Amino acid sequence: MVRKNSQARFYSALILLFITLATALVSFFWTPYLLEDTSGGRLEGPGAAHIFGTDRLGRDITSQVMAGARIAYAVGVSATLIAAVLGITAGLLAAWLPQWADNAVSSFFDLLIAFPTLLLAMLLGATQGRSVWTAVISIGIACSAIIARFTRILAKQIMSKQFFVSARTSGTGNLAATFIHIVPNIWQALSVNIAVVFGVSILAEASLSYLGLGVPPPNASLGRLMQEAQGTVLTAPLGAVLPGLVIVMIVTGVNLLADAIRDKLDFGGGIGR
Repeated sequence: MVRKNSQARFYSALILLFITLATALVSFFWTPYLLEDTSGGRLEGPGAAHIFGTDRLGRDITSQVMAGARIAYAVGVSATLIAAVLGITAGLLAAWLPQWADNAVSSFFDLLIAFPTLLLAMLLGATQGRSVWTAVISIGIACSAIIARFTRILAKQIMSKQFFVSARTSGTGNLAATFIHIVPNIWQALSVNIAVVFGVSILAEASLSYLGLGVPPPNASLGRLMQEAQGTVLTAPLGAVLPGLVIVMIVTGVNLLADAIRDKLDFGGGIGR
């Protein structure tokens, strides 16, 4: 039963991520209308000319959402890479520190986790200006502490194992022990954590853009599309519903994939077999 549920989550995740990622990739080469095209009537309903209608400016909602999915994936992947590099590096280094220094670094990780991503984005935005990279860096730094803390915990667990103690006794150096014994034994569990961080990054980007702190115009952001459509949600709901649906599909797909990986680690099941 557990294996069947894991496979169901895995295939559901693939379907959701394939649809949204394909939409994002296609937008690099083609959208039904240019993003700045306001030739459509204001708040038109779904029809042959505009499959999901138009927004309050006369822009094609389908084109806007396709480009928004592209931005969401770009920011999510970039922020997650930054978070992974910073977090894994910091977590591995912390695991090797003396106890007093390890406690201090752990407290710093906890403080950074508690620090609001939105406030960090505001601080960076005030000094660097609103841009895609401001959103990426602020989200990446904020999420790096989550990965760093988890990496440190996993590394400490490996360092307490007998095989690791034996390797150290035999003269294996810190760097060699890290890449031979620690990293290979924690990367699968870390992949689950990184997948979750990717979902968090997507939500963070949408939240920042909704509040006017994220990706600036003329870039199409799913969060900003929802913010712009909130005033007409009762008369033209697709302007808010469609961007929100894409966000839900991406985050749900990533979380289902993380759950499937976790099931494989817990029960040794073969995903997709």
